[in-house]
Amino acid sequence: MSSDCIAEVLLPTQELRDDLPFFTQVLGMRLETIFPADDPSVASFSGHGLRVRIEKGADVPPGRIRIMTDHPEQFAGGTLKLTAPNGTEVVVVPKTPVAQIPEIQHEFTVRRLKDNAPWIIGRAGMHYRDLIESRLGGSIIASHIRIPDGGPVPDSVHYHTVGFQLIFCYKGWVDVLYEDQGDTLRLHAGDCVTQPPGIRHRVVEASAEIEVIEIGVPAEHITTIDHDFTLPNGKGDPSREWEGQTFVHHVKANARWAPFRLPGFVARDTGVTHGTKGVAGIHIATFDGGDTRAAVHDADIHFTFVMTGGLTLIAAGQPSVQLEAGDAFVIPPGLAAQYTDCSDDLELLEVALRGDFVTTLC
Repeated sequence: MSSDCIAEVLLPTQELRDDLPFFTQVLGMRLETIFPADDPSVASFSGHGLRVRIEKGADVPPGRIRIMTDHPEQFAGGTLKLTAPNGTEVVVVPKTPVAQIPEIQHEFTVRRLKDNAPWIIGRAGMHYRDLIESRLGGSIIASHIRIPDGGPVPDSVHYHTVGFQLIFCYKGWVDVLYEDQGDTLRLHAGDCVTQPPGIRHRVVEASAEIEVIEIGVPAEHITTIDHDFTLPNGKGDPSREWEGQTFVHHVKANARWAPFRLPGFVARDTGVTHGTKGVAGIHIATFDGGDTRAAVHDADIHFTFVMTGGLTLIAAGQPSVQLEAGDAFVIPPGLAAQYTDCSDDLELLEVALRGDFVTTLC
């Protein structure tokens, strides 16, 4: 692509002289060209990474310009919405995105694999299946992701504006690169990583039929491609924090098992509660053959994915439901629920926000 090209956005005007002071003085753009000299009707301006051409009588709509700055209060006198004489709307927004987490809409919900929720082709050709249809009011997204063919992944170095994000390798393996974490990390089935807010990363390669579970808070968050950052970039300080969270890499082969919060189960702690300072908690629980009991919790969000085996989920006021591998459910705070008829090979991925929630047995 030629570097000597210039692109302009065309905007209309009825009278160019009315727009000149707005674009130069109010928006702080630089006048580049203007003609004809005796009665100007066309002018080009540049500034804020944008070039616009204003042309008298142009048969185009006025348009809208978004100006991003880290100091909106200092731009254009602090006015966040302006209208140029030619009708162009100008909105001033923060340059650095901030994760806005909507109010959680609590509900009991079940998503079963056999219900055939659609697989959507998303970023970098990956296939996505939504595990929480309502997304609890936009507060969380839980995605079952697969790459059918495996091999190299056409991914770019990028980062997410999130409150919390988890990548859990469900099946197969995937190679990933993370900022300050050295060379490629290979996640095998049962391994997971957290992606702290803003950490640069890239998916490199995956096995055939790779499947991962990805958790993101909030559901809709911005992904920013960083064209100037190269990975790998060496190893940094292991205690480095991104917005208060450290990078957590949990390896199943090195895990220690301990009694779970619910009777009848043992679990491995991934270290996510510590790494996020309580923002989230991730446990993998397996049935150990003991008696189970009903319980309530006080977590804002409590999501569970059935990795292997099966169970019957009994929740107060709800019909009992039989679940198997690939199914997922959300239990809202304060709702008594019990796992019964558990198969010997039952294994669950439990995601909680916050991670330091309290469980009370009934």
